[in-house]
Amino acid sequence: MFTGIVEELGEVTAVEDLGDSSRFRLRGPVVTEGARHGDSIAVNGVCLTVVDHEGDEFTADVMAETLKRSSLGALTTGSRVNLERPTAVGARLGGHIVQGHVDGTGRILARTPSENWEIVKVSLPADLTRYVVEKGSITVDGISLTVVEAGPDHFTVSLIPTTLALTTLGHKQPGDPVNLEVDVIAKYVERLLGDRAREAGK
Repeated sequence: MFTGIVEELGEVTAVEDLGDSSRFRLRGPVVTEGARHGDSIAVNGVCLTVVDHEGDEFTADVMAETLKRSSLGALTTGSRVNLERPTAVGARLGGHIVQGHVDGTGRILARTPSENWEIVKVSLPADLTRYVVEKGSITVDGISLTVVEAGPDHFTVSLIPTTLALTTLGHKQPGDPVNLEVDVIAKYVERLLGDRAREAGK
């Protein structure tokens, strides 16, 4: 489990096409400290497994399903990525509960700068609209953010200078893809209420 609090802005140092999958090598001095084979690291919000690591770099295999459902397939050598290790038991939950299981992708639609923050508008797939509410939580490229406006096909978030400086959202431009993970609690509530409604209708 992650919290959506990005630990560092890493870099893709190599991408190997394996046919039905890809192998990524990524640089991240913070997240590789003490890393071992089999550990999990979130890359732009996608939970990946460490295959190997050497120095401040680690490799991870990305299956076709993940490439299809996320924006990782668009990464190339030199791409910057958000990196986060799983939260430790007993640690503070600084963001919200993030699984690292991407629900879909959106695209940056617009950026509106202000003196001390920036409003970013992101497209929202139709099947995720019902999970996004104003002042609710959403994960964008692995970053735990609060929804400012929830529209029928988009949402907006307000980014503080720290987020702009230390994550990929400080660099992405209109048209760029982003990974989206909605609040898992909303999905569980929907499932439970649906099951209760079906039982009541028997």
